[in-house]
Amino acid sequence: MLKLLFKTWFLCLALAFGGQAFAQTASSDLFNQLGKANFADAEKIVVELAKSGDTKIVPALEALGAGDLYLRKEDGKVFVAKGSGATLTLTDPASGEAAGEAPKGALTKIKVNNTLRRAINSALGGLTLMSPDKATRLSAAQAVIKSPSGEMLALLETALAAESDAGVRKVMEEARAVSLMSSDRPLEDKKTAIQTIREIGGRDAIGILRAALPAADASLKPDIEKAITGIEDSLKLWDMGQNVVYGLSLGSVLLLAAIGLAITFGVMGVINMAHGEMVMIGAYSTFIVQDVIRTHAPGLFDWSLAIALPVAFVITGAVGFAIERGVIRFLYGRPLETLLATWGISLILQQTVRSIFGPTNREVGNPSWMSGSFQLGGLAITSNRLWIIAFSMAVFLALLVLLKRSSFGLMMRAVTQNRRMASSMGIRTPWVDAFTFALGSGIAGLAGVALSQIDNVSPNLGQSYIIDSFMVVVFGGVGNLWGTLVGALSLGILNKFLEPYVGAVLGKILVLVLIILFIQKRPRGLFALKGRAVES
Repeated sequence: MLKLLFKTWFLCLALAFGGQAFAQTASSDLFNQLGKANFADAEKIVVELAKSGDTKIVPALEALGAGDLYLRKEDGKVFVAKGSGATLTLTDPASGEAAGEAPKGALTKIKVNNTLRRAINSALGGLTLMSPDKATRLSAAQAVIKSPSGEMLALLETALAAESDAGVRKVMEEARAVSLMSSDRPLEDKKTAIQTIREIGGRDAIGILRAALPAADASLKPDIEKAITGIEDSLKLWDMGQNVVYGLSLGSVLLLAAIGLAITFGVMGVINMAHGEMVMIGAYSTFIVQDVIRTHAPGLFDWSLAIALPVAFVITGAVGFAIERGVIRFLYGRPLETLLATWGISLILQQTVRSIFGPTNREVGNPSWMSGSFQLGGLAITSNRLWIIAFSMAVFLALLVLLKRSSFGLMMRAVTQNRRMASSMGIRTPWVDAFTFALGSGIAGLAGVALSQIDNVSPNLGQSYIIDSFMVVVFGGVGNLWGTLVGALSLGILNKFLEPYVGAVLGKILVLVLIILFIQKRPRGLFALKGRAVES
């Protein structure tokens, strides 16, 4: 009895190792055939290698795609060859075992083209579908979707039967659907696959359906064309949604840049051409804070923006206070001279920053929590833009509370509505002007902190936003915060809807023309507000 068991065990062991050796021999023969095959034959060989299901050949297929598979001239054998210099290290492609070294001149590189490379990617996807690592299986299924092949169906269905993760299973089902389109399966299966591909959506799905259309059965063509039309209609809606997201992002930037200008313009009637330089100083304050943190406390880098916000607010607020006390208070009632004076101040500030930091852009990094992006349906949303939208809304609400719920806000509103009456009631209007200008400059500094995350930090940063900021203020209504909010978001969305059709420059010109026409009908903007600047 023991003798019989021993013989049975020995036979099974021999069959197992013999089968493995046979599979390796078959793979070796196929790899050797690659050495003299043309691109079309090489593609068929790659498909045959993938059918083996042997995961040991994955490195060799990756080497083929990377251009590291070579033919040895003396015996016609193929090896994975790596290294630098005149001698390369050889590895057997089927077993992965070391095979010595060879001079580079004794080897010929096996070339690949784009079609063969797609077949390699598809084969790699199929071979790694059974990996124990979830991320590898997901990546493999996604690779099959990008490079579908009917030859992969058997492997996909085997992997699907064993897959337990719902997310990976869904992607595998999509990969099976796109692979069905290039297979010889029944028409009913292909009709179901067309519906699955339509549900996947996206431009890749349109490409797969269009590639399948010429060779498709006549009864399938109406379904394919209907699916393509449905995906295109869906993409148009998603593109509109993407433009809205881009518009909100631009609008939030304009809101941050314009909201401080709206305060000073509304209360004081001052056309401050140096407002853009307050934004620029805020951005450079962020650069200085990050530079200090990188040098002395690298572990605090993720907190750099939180530290930069109060720093930028205080610095730009102090600069604004100094400008108002030193220059602007002597020019009230003379708007043209105020405009020229603030324009001169803007040039001085630009040159000062250029002399200190140089004319080139400065690097401001993104904290980890503001890096990356995510997909929401067909919308691509970057984290830094999303945070800036949230930040601009928070600044707007905080300013609204300050104006409506604080004594300083009450004095500001009183001076805006009737300066003489406010003065007769004991309000020190010159100091209200000074602190209002400082507040507006400080908010511009906060805008600079936000803009440092999405734009180049340079001495000309503020000039990119000053004209748009004035357009927002005039369009929304001078001195009205709600008008500034609606104006900023409206102009941002309008700009992004015009850009794909007429270009960025012509889009801005059209927006300017539309605002001029609108102001002809409503000189006080969307939300009229009574005040000295309006009445004068």
